[in-house]
Amino acid sequence: MTTTFTTVGQKSRMFFLSLLTIIFLMLTACNKKEETSKSGAQKTEEQTTGSDVKPADPPANFKHQTALVNGVNIHYVIGGKGEPLVLIHGFGQNWYMWNRLLPELSKHFTVIVPDLRGVGESDKPEGGYDKKTMATDIHELVKKLGYNNINLAGHDIGLMVAYAYAAQYGNEVKKVALMDALLPGIEPVWSQVSASAWWFGFFAWPASGDIVTGKEKEFLTDFWPVVGHVKNPFTAEETAEFIRAYSVKDGAKSSFKWFANFPQDGKDNLVFAKTKLKMPLLAMGGEYFAAAFLKDHSKLVAENVTESKIAGSGHWLVQENTAQVQKDLLAFFLAK
Repeated sequence: MTTTFTTVGQKSRMFFLSLLTIIFLMLTACNKKEETSKSGAQKTEEQTTGSDVKPADPPANFKHQTALVNGVNIHYVIGGKGEPLVLIHGFGQNWYMWNRLLPELSKHFTVIVPDLRGVGESDKPEGGYDKKTMATDIHELVKKLGYNNINLAGHDIGLMVAYAYAAQYGNEVKKVALMDALLPGIEPVWSQVSASAWWFGFFAWPASGDIVTGKEKEFLTDFWPVVGHVKNPFTAEETAEFIRAYSVKDGAKSSFKWFANFPQDGKDNLVFAKTKLKMPLLAMGGEYFAAAFLKDHSKLVAENVTESKIAGSGHWLVQENTAQVQKDLLAFFLAK
């Protein structure tokens, strides 16, 4: 665990330097914008990214849908056959993080893959970014689709939302997989990791959204390697889609509110943790990130924990070791 935290600390310093680069690029872009507005000869990058770019397509047996639930429109893709399996993405990605897995998973499950409130084609309201409320978004979506019991997996911020879902609606969750993150307020790991993860503070800072807006590409491409291990794990299509999802109006600013709500999430989790989860829980961590602590961390909130260590992977599990993630998720969810 010490090695993991040291590595995270080193990478956080890399991220700080990246932020300085972003600010410099913003100033440069502002100067360029003033110059080009006088001549009308060029179009800035900010005018050509975001909502005017078509969202990525899911596999052929999936379709895009949007539902009004819990007072917000939640975009999702859905496809496959069988029992429902809900997959919840994390920060720096959107629903498309699961795209590689959908063809095989859809042979066994009806797979429901939402965009969390705050990113992509889902609404970006002023509030409601605590994970308890975000879990209610997904629960109301599941109920609207007519399902009473689901299997559930969440990565990164999605891990926090998946836990809040399982803690609130435990009788409606058959199995849950928590993937490569940790739970606010659950000690001792929370304080150790959050102290090393400098970006938690930056993302929660109210001005951070304004700093990053218009420079989402530079920001994300600098941030992804901070917590990754495999070099360039994303395809060109994945890179483009993730950048697009955070470049839509208020995408970056709203997604940062996921982090600003960690104090409230910590309070909620301490209440949730008084009653441990009863359903089977898979703690899936990357060898070079959460595998160092996630199993023991999960045992603080759940009774029936098994572990999956994703070999050779940093934080971006699905892209860094697609084959093992798919194999281990299927083995867990299909086991009787």
